[in-house]
Amino acid sequence: MNAGIIGLGRYIPDNVITNIDLEKKMDTTDEWIKTRTGIEERRIASEEIDTSHMAYYAAKEAIESANLQADDIDLILVATVTPDQSFPSVSCVIQERLGATKAAAMDLSAACSGFIYGMVTAKQFIETNTYKHILVVGVEKLSKLIDWNERSTAVLFGDAAGAVVISQVSEGRGILSFELGSDGTGGPHLYENERKKIIMNGREVFKFAVRQMGESSLNVLHKAGLTKEDVNFLIPHQANIRIMEASRQRLELPIEKMSKTVHKYGNTSAASIPISLYEEVKSGKIQVDDVLVMVGFGGGLTWGAIAMKWGK
Repeated sequence: MNAGIIGLGRYIPDNVITNIDLEKKMDTTDEWIKTRTGIEERRIASEEIDTSHMAYYAAKEAIESANLQADDIDLILVATVTPDQSFPSVSCVIQERLGATKAAAMDLSAACSGFIYGMVTAKQFIETNTYKHILVVGVEKLSKLIDWNERSTAVLFGDAAGAVVISQVSEGRGILSFELGSDGTGGPHLYENERKKIIMNGREVFKFAVRQMGESSLNVLHKAGLTKEDVNFLIPHQANIRIMEASRQRLELPIEKMSKTVHKYGNTSAASIPISLYEEVKSGKIQVDDVLVMVGFGGGLTWGAIAMKWGK
């Protein structure tokens, strides 16, 4: 039994904050931000829109895209580090709003790697025939954790949600292999401080990400019995264009074969891979039977990668 994606959804807030807007608030420039990160603008949710609202909108679209009803969903997994509150979980909140009366629900916390962790968790339930349809949501309202006086982090992050429905797909398609990992010794490089704000050692995070994203991409290909030449599309975590480029170069892919949404949305943590996947599928860049590599890293430190063949 093969587990794969049969439905996609996303939610992007309307409020756009450009680099020019940030120039007016802090000691930075549009050129400085673009050169170092590739980010040109990001979306920030209003006070009325919390994490669960964004998750609900993305989840609803994903379920509709899969041609399912809410009560077809057996399990809801929400990857987030910015829940509305400690409990009830975001997954339970959207379970009620969706009317997914038969679904179990839980949140996962693996920072920017969370969506990959959620997909791999869903794969186990599908392939053991425990559940039939699983909703996986990556969602963050990182604006709640931003110190707008701290240039090194304020320019990086945005709010968004992406969702997929994981179900059985035809033989040879779906998730072919995966890798998950963590290194708690690197926790101090990217963390939330006592003021509930993001603190980051950019130099150390950059070195870790460049190394791990490339290694994990190659590892999942090896596990799937594939080579770099088999890859049709790379969907990296959208944290920094230089890190993404390093991953692309390790796979020796042409630039048009790498998803790039960081310039529009910034780093949306657990939402970045699903919203990038959504855009590439909707644009027609990803076709049935294409081999994809999805790879990410995050606070913890954590990392994860998946090789999959697209299609139902």
